[in-house]
Amino acid sequence: MRKFLVVLDDSKECLNAMRFAAMRAAKTGGGVQILAVIPPEEFQHWIGVGDIMREEARERIEVHFEVFAKWMRDRQNVDPELVIREGEAVPEILAQIREDDDVGVLVLGAGTEKNGPGPLVSQLSRSSGTLPVPITIVPGDLSKERLEAIT
Repeated sequence: MRKFLVVLDDSKECLNAMRFAAMRAAKTGGGVQILAVIPPEEFQHWIGVGDIMREEARERIEVHFEVFAKWMRDRQNVDPELVIREGEAVPEILAQIREDDDVGVLVLGAGTEKNGPGPLVSQLSRSSGTLPVPITIVPGDLSKERLEAIT
């Protein structure tokens, strides 16, 4: 089954990327894989403290994931899969794509701020010609109705 890989983070545009991935998966018989990346700088403390912080980060991610997962299951009849990786975002996204042959499309949300579409969109679109899957960039300010019409 082809999976839409979408990145879970704290950005506003993440919401539209999640919606788009779920709607496309529902309409095409695909799946959704949600990737959360914990940056390494969060754990540059004493070993015991770093382990506690890592566990707290995982718990926050799982709670955040469940909000999206419930909506996907209830509204789109899609049961998403959560993957948590640790490291720098772009290398971990690329590693996930390469390690899971079922990932067919990377879905990113574009920011609406004047300083650009966001670091992930900027970095990954620069190397889009060599990526093993296409990227779908979802504008962060699309309405739910427009998203439904597009998907």
